[in-house]
Amino acid sequence: MKKVLIVFTIITFQLEAQWQKQSSNTEANFRSICAVSEKIAWVGGSKGTFLKTINGGKTWVTQVVQGAEQLDFRDVHAFDDKTAILMSAGEAEKGNAKFYRTEDGGKTWSIVYETTQQGVFFDGIDFWDNQNGLAFSDPINNKFFILRTKDGGKTWLPVNPENIPENQANEAAFAASGTSLITVGDKQAYICTGGGKLARIFKTTNRGESWEVVSSNMEAGKTNGLFGLRFWDNQHGIAVGGDYQAVEKAISNVLLTSDGGKTWVDAPQTVPVGLKEGVSVFKNKTLIAVGPSGTCYSKDFGKSWKLIDKTAFHAISIAGNSVWAVGAKGSIGKLDIGILK
Repeated sequence: MKKVLIVFTIITFQLEAQWQKQSSNTEANFRSICAVSEKIAWVGGSKGTFLKTINGGKTWVTQVVQGAEQLDFRDVHAFDDKTAILMSAGEAEKGNAKFYRTEDGGKTWSIVYETTQQGVFFDGIDFWDNQNGLAFSDPINNKFFILRTKDGGKTWLPVNPENIPENQANEAAFAASGTSLITVGDKQAYICTGGGKLARIFKTTNRGESWEVVSSNMEAGKTNGLFGLRFWDNQHGIAVGGDYQAVEKAISNVLLTSDGGKTWVDAPQTVPVGLKEGVSVFKNKTLIAVGPSGTCYSKDFGKSWKLIDKTAFHAISIAGNSVWAVGAKGSIGKLDIGILK
C-alpha cells in the first residue's frame, strides 16, 4: 500500500532486556525477515540492503544489491543459505517493482521479475515449497494483482483477474511485515487487507488459481486494518493489525479463525494495545506478536496476551529456538526465549 512507504520508516526503536540486540552495521530500515533454520536467516531492507546470518545471529553479513540502491526490500523469502528472493515495494511506474534472486548466498543477484505497469505496488511474497509460490500487489482495476511461480521464483505469471474477487473502495494491503500474504499447508494461501470499510481476508485453496474473500467485523480505513497473518495448522490462524497513524491506539487488532479462514472472529486486544504488524508461532504453542507499540505473547492462541516489553519491531520470523524480529534503523533482535517458559 503506497501510503505507508514513508510513514513507517520514521519510527525509532530501542531494544530492551528481553531482546538481545544483533549488530547489523547499517541504518537501513527493515520490514522483512525469513528464518530458514535456527542458524540461517535473511533480512530485506531499504536502500537495496539485505542481511544474512549463518551462525544464529552471532554475526550478520550486510550488503547492498548492485543497482538496487534506491529500492526498499519489503519482503524476503529464503530457501537455504544460498538461495533467496527479495521483493521491492514501490511504485512500478518509477521502476520500483522488482524481484531479485540469488543462488550463491547473495554474491550476485538476478532480476527475475519487473514491471512498470501503473498502479503495481508489491506487498508480499511467500512459498509453499522450493518451487511453488505467490506474490501480490495492490489492486489494478479493483482487483489484486497476483503472480504465481512454479520454478522457485525464476519465472512469474499473473493469475487470471476473473478468478479474483473485487476489492472494496480504497481496499489494499500494507507492505509492513512481509506477512500480509502467507501460504499454508500444501495449497492454501491468505491475504489480509485494510484501507476499505472493513478488514477482509482473501483465500485460495488451489495455490492461487482462484480466490474467495471473507469479511470481518473489524473496522478499517485509510490507515488501519489488518497487517499480518499466521496459521499454526490448516484450520487455525490469526490476523493482527491496527492503525499506523495511531500506533498506540486501543482498537480491535486481533482476529482468529478455527475453520480454515471461512470465518474470522474478534479476539482480545494485544498487550500492549496498538498496532501489531507481524505475528509468528513458537514451538506450535506460543504466539508472538510485534509492532511499533511493543511486543507480546500468547500461550492460549490469542485468547489472552502477556507483555514482553515495549520494544518496537515491524516483522518477526521463527525457526526452532531462534526468534528474530527486525525494525527501523538497522534494528535486529533475538528473543530470550526464557520468558516464554
